Amino acid sequence: MIVSRFPFPLEKGDKLRAYYQLRELQKYYDVTLVALTDKEITKTQFAEVDQFCKAVVICRLTFFSKAFHLIRSFVSQRPLQTGYFYSWKAQRQINQLISDNHFDHIYCQLLRTTEYVKNKHSIPKTIDYMDALSAGIKRRVHHQPWYKKWIFRSEGKRLTRYEQHIFDYFEHKVIISEQDRQLIQHPDSKEIATIPNGIASSFFEDIGQDRTFDFVFVGNMSYPPNIEAVHYIVENIIPAFQNSTLLVSGSSPHSSIVNLTKKNNSVTLTGWVDDIRTSYAKGRIFLAPMMIGTGMQNKLLEAMAMKTPCVTTPLANNAIRATHGKEIMVGSTAQEIIEVIRELREDDELAEKIASAGANFVRDHYSWEQSVLELQRLMKS
Repeated sequence: MIVSRFPFPLEKGDKLRAYYQLRELQKYYDVTLVALTDKEITKTQFAEVDQFCKAVVICRLTFFSKAFHLIRSFVSQRPLQTGYFYSWKAQRQINQLISDNHFDHIYCQLLRTTEYVKNKHSIPKTIDYMDALSAGIKRRVHHQPWYKKWIFRSEGKRLTRYEQHIFDYFEHKVIISEQDRQLIQHPDSKEIATIPNGIASSFFEDIGQDRTFDFVFVGNMSYPPNIEAVHYIVENIIPAFQNSTLLVSGSSPHSSIVNLTKKNNSVTLTGWVDDIRTSYAKGRIFLAPMMIGTGMQNKLLEAMAMKTPCVTTPLANNAIRATHGKEIMVGSTAQEIIEVIRELREDDELAEKIASAGANFVRDHYSWEQSVLELQRLMKS
């Protein structure tokens, strides 16, 4: 299994998916994990992942390697994503691993890792697209300063081509949602299996936390779609509810989020939280007005599991397929979002029904055990 980031701590979506897939895959396989990283991995972090693996191989990405292969990718018309995460030293390590072992399967998470093994044809391979990365990059073009727009446009086009190109190198292809599968522009894209995320059972536990904030938002706060969502809440939603409060929790807060919270007394920013459940449980309503990005928002699944009524946009809900007005509340515009929030705030019985139905929906449809069982069956076929 090759991943582009060491899968712990769980502050990013790809890490979360890799961690829980590892935890379940070890029931079926002896897993050798190859993790690319440009960060120091602590002994505690290593031990948390090592318990699920036969072996863990860490491949360090140096500044020189990233810079050189970014330039190389730019010239070759490959996505910059693949260049940033490529290293000749890592390639040698992976080649040696394959030569010294009799692996039954190679599993690559994200397009970033595919260059290492795309030409290894003696072992069956699976690529986890996770999401339609090309679409996510294209959606971010209009939110960039003028001097970055051309880079994002170029990367979007490169990724679109690469998503099609890499398809035929892998025997099996998976993606996180039907919405993302439809965005992969390959004539046989229907062959891509949808393997959703799951939810840890601990999120269904009542942790006895008082709901002291009107609204809460949780996520990796250096991720552009999350940054955009917080700005959207503060600028478009909060002003409609006098004296309302918002809790924002998540790792690596972007400077614009820090500055935003300094200027607005109604917003509390915690940064990283050891047990993120405590943040979900402090909010009366979970807001996720996602306007850009792709994939599945695990933050919604986690909030729903904790019986926090959720308000989101069609872009986010299309991936999880909850029913508006029954398990979740959905709005396309600021005014629509404000209206459904008012419904929840003014009708305690409705809020309770949405919260309970949402938790039941997640329990019935999103299990890491079932998700990885589907993946394992695909890999054996």
